Amino acid sequence: MSPSQPSAILELPFKAPFDWPRLLRFFGGRATPGVEAVTDGAYRRAIEWLGDSGTLSVSLHPRKRCLVATIEGNVSRHADALAAPIARMFDLHAEPRKIAAVLAADPWLAPLVEHAPGLRVPGAWSGFELVVRAIVGQQVSVKAATTIIGRLVQRAGERIAGHPHEHTAWRFPTPAALAAVDLAKIGMPGKRVAALQGFAQAVASGDVPLDSAVADAQYLRAALLALPGIGPWTVEYVAMRAWRDADAWPGSDLVLMQSIAARDPLLVRPAQQRSRTDAWRPWRAYAAMHLWNEVADRAGAARGG
Repeated sequence: MSPSQPSAILELPFKAPFDWPRLLRFFGGRATPGVEAVTDGAYRRAIEWLGDSGTLSVSLHPRKRCLVATIEGNVSRHADALAAPIARMFDLHAEPRKIAAVLAADPWLAPLVEHAPGLRVPGAWSGFELVVRAIVGQQVSVKAATTIIGRLVQRAGERIAGHPHEHTAWRFPTPAALAAVDLAKIGMPGKRVAALQGFAQAVASGDVPLDSAVADAQYLRAALLALPGIGPWTVEYVAMRAWRDADAWPGSDLVLMQSIAARDPLLVRPAQQRSRTDAWRPWRAYAAMHLWNEVADRAGAARGG
């Protein structure tokens, strides 16, 4: 931390157990190149708030049950206001014992909950960024999506002059910039490029007020579903991570479908699986994380989600 620039430190409490390593692994596996990074046990990115900019770094307190958010730069004057979005991003308001009581009652999920009792649903700093990621990630691997997102940042984002951290020295493209930029040879099919830029234009015009503090989640679900190239999986995934819907369920996700079918070969399609997954309400988003996490642990990689 530079002594010459303003800074603030927040201690944000959570209820134990809290699985910080897996939360960090999830963010690290999906970090947007140039915009965010996971290094030395911390999540870091450049942020802006009400016209002020700076850097956010979040790590686990070595002794207390809290995360430590270090905010550097002029944006640190908004530290009190930033506490809520940081808490949402890292799922600090979760009630792990209450969630586990429901999920561990299911014989399929009981061993997963026992293996990772403090698993959280990773949030997002920006709903817009998350939807971009979800569209880019349709039918490609997590790694391929990360590569393409990095290209988007280089084409439509903005480099931050004098930024102290090289790996977070870019601003994610604004909706207007992404809607207008030439995405030829970016590595995506033309139809997906059109979907991405159509979405960006809808946000830029205000038709889909994605990161508004007052927009109704049901309205946003319907508005997103009405856009070409955005289906129920994308909407449920965004509901899980950006809107903190603990019961969101991306039922058409291939990894989730395979995980369920592996346990009961008679349950192959999402419609057949629905009644089985209803047993996990109102915590289906956490059930999804446990199933994804099982695959990620087995693969030793950032698969799932």
